[in-house]
Amino acid sequence: MFQTTRRRLAIWYTAVTAVLLLLFATGFYFYVRNTLIDRIDDTLNHVVEIVERSLVIEPLKKPIGSSDILSKTKFQVNVQASFRDSTDAVEDDHIDLEWFSPTGELLWSTLSEPLNIPIHANRTGETVWVNHKLWFEGREKRDLTAEAQRVEVGDFDGDLNASLEENLDSISQNTDRVSTKPVSISTIQNYSLRQVTQRVEIGRQVLGYLRVSHPWFEVTKPIRQLILDLILGAGLTLICVAAIGWLLSGLAMEPVRESYQRLKQFTADASHELRNPIAMIQTNVQVALAEPDIEPQQHQQLQVIERLTRRLGRLVEDLLFLARQDSGIVQQQWIDVPLDALLIEVIEEQLAIATTQNLSLCLEIVDSPDTEDNFTVLGDWDQLARLFTNLVSNAVQYTPSGGEIQVELQLAAKSKRNSPMLHPAVQVKVTDTGIGISPEAIPHIFDRFYRTDPARTHRSAAGSGLGLAIAKAIVENHRGQIHIDSQPSKGTAVTVILPGMRGGEG
Repeated sequence: MFQTTRRRLAIWYTAVTAVLLLLFATGFYFYVRNTLIDRIDDTLNHVVEIVERSLVIEPLKKPIGSSDILSKTKFQVNVQASFRDSTDAVEDDHIDLEWFSPTGELLWSTLSEPLNIPIHANRTGETVWVNHKLWFEGREKRDLTAEAQRVEVGDFDGDLNASLEENLDSISQNTDRVSTKPVSISTIQNYSLRQVTQRVEIGRQVLGYLRVSHPWFEVTKPIRQLILDLILGAGLTLICVAAIGWLLSGLAMEPVRESYQRLKQFTADASHELRNPIAMIQTNVQVALAEPDIEPQQHQQLQVIERLTRRLGRLVEDLLFLARQDSGIVQQQWIDVPLDALLIEVIEEQLAIATTQNLSLCLEIVDSPDTEDNFTVLGDWDQLARLFTNLVSNAVQYTPSGGEIQVELQLAAKSKRNSPMLHPAVQVKVTDTGIGISPEAIPHIFDRFYRTDPARTHRSAAGSGLGLAIAKAIVENHRGQIHIDSQPSKGTAVTVILPGMRGGEG
């Protein structure tokens, strides 16, 4: 019980910490990602401003004979003069420039291949994917393919074609593998760019569009590393929290464990100490009842005292058994127990009480065992006798006069009958036609001191509410199962399944 509670506390500590770490890591990830994107956008916008200020704008030459009064002065950008020194300025920052005419025609670019991306005037920045197709001709296909595979897209410095051409030039210098059959190879490189597009205009005249691109891998590469670091850090933190939670839950449960141990010890000691006085009272009452000249009124009072003393003695015995069972100090005598013989004794003991109450009590052996020990289990005879005595006595107590109580002994339906190493599980079913149990009470029926509605108690000599709790403890101690099916006013069926004795034991 305490280990289960401790485990639950540790799991709760770890789960709460995991949720907090997940929220923190998610927020930190988006913060860093947005910060990196903002830095790139600021850099691109800064480049746009610099290039825009360095543009050489010239008046457009007018046609001969045009009127100066009727026509306004037109301007144009001198591409060669404007972008003469721009290539070297942006190479170190991995930035590419593109200049488009007012109609969207590419006039100048630092890229060796056009991107074929529509123009969108956007100063806030946008991320675009590029499917870049490159064609090569020259060497033998298998050699060129092998060499071209060495080029990694993630390592380009803003000019992917330059890296590929460099690789191909190194291949062409190797004259030992020249092939007389030229081939063409097409490769598609997928990568993404962060772009800012600025529309350049004077007054209402659009001079052109300036697009600035930056490789997106400079954002994704640190982001991937950040994700890996966050996963490793969160994993190590959760492991540490789980270990610390286990230690803290153990410290938190220690006072409860000590208190529970003291309570169990007190219950065991009190039950043990009460046994002797109760036994002495019961003995003296029986001696007084044996007196021949006792008055009738005193005789009746002594009978009441004797009956209450006997009930109190059973309660003390039940408490003592449960206390010892919880503390694990029960001395068990494990022997081969033939359940058919044990049930015959239980039926004989309860038969007299059932007869006086006009009840039908019988034992039925459903299966015919192949061997004599098929109904034999390994267990404690006294505990098993107490188990089935409690079940049969409950059936007798809560069955009205004229009812029937049937005890069935059979092999469990799901047991392995053909297994040579394990005998079939044994099932004992106690069925009565009594008052039944309400569906609301069945989940609590095995709780200690739990009593159903007192109005449904059939006889005044009701139990203490420990009988079924003891029955469940005995079944679990024998690694078995117990189940109750009941319908009010129709009866109750209690099924007990005990594991069969393993071959070679006993």
